[in-house]
Amino acid sequence: RRVPRAPAPGARLRRGAPWQPLQPASWSSPRCWPSAAAPSQRACGAPTPPSPGPSRRRPPLQPTLRPRRRPSCPSPTAARRSRPWASSVRSAAAAPPPSPPNLADTLVRGGIDVTVASVMPSTTVTCSRGVRLVADALLADVASRDYDAVALPGGMPGAEHLRDCEPLRDLLLRQQARGGVIAAICAAPAVVLHAHGITAGRTATCYPAEGFRKALGEAAAVAPDERRVVVDGSLVTSQGPGTALEMALKLVEVLRGPEVAAGVGGAMLVQGDK
Repeated sequence: RRVPRAPAPGARLRRGAPWQPLQPASWSSPRCWPSAAAPSQRACGAPTPPSPGPSRRRPPLQPTLRPRRRPSCPSPTAARRSRPWASSVRSAAAAPPPSPPNLADTLVRGGIDVTVASVMPSTTVTCSRGVRLVADALLADVASRDYDAVALPGGMPGAEHLRDCEPLRDLLLRQQARGGVIAAICAAPAVVLHAHGITAGRTATCYPAEGFRKALGEAAAVAPDERRVVVDGSLVTSQGPGTALEMALKLVEVLRGPEVAAGVGGAMLVQGDK
């Protein structure tokens, strides 16, 4: 069958003539190529357009996920869990700033597992001078556990918050019944321990203010001011923020022994026999 020749570009077709696609004189220009996606629509015998080259568009950037680097030392929480001794430092709002950090840091240096618990609705507590501390847990969540020692910070009105906390009261009474160590500093011996009858018939000390010493002396023998840290059996009391480090070292001595306490004090450059 004879196929009619394609008309020249711009020529008119007669009526009734078979339709043929317009073929340019050269395939050099991509604008003249017929659709390469539909080869069945090209005329029989028409040359095949050259395949387009590789795309110059860059592929979209893919996010690179890098593995997280593990720290070279274990976390403080894991290190403290592996230690044999357990202690609990209770943190209350408006506590004196040096007390909870000094107690917790010194006890950890002595190889004691420390849990800082808050009696407030939040684990973030504010000290009496505006310093904010973050506790490990809420007291209501850990009060059912048994501890080798329970230490109370002081300060006002933080000591009142400790006194009014029922889970802490139950923990202190249970600690006293089982012969566990109870420690308190600053206003806590007069406000908290005296209110729960823990200092009755014992020798203790507190912040050297007239109101605190009078309240403490109602049921306990108040030690003279020269005794900055007083130990009466399993009861350890101290006077204030300036004696917090001495009380912490005394707790290490009670829980771990004098050799460990002397080593911790020497490493911390504590002078004198504390």
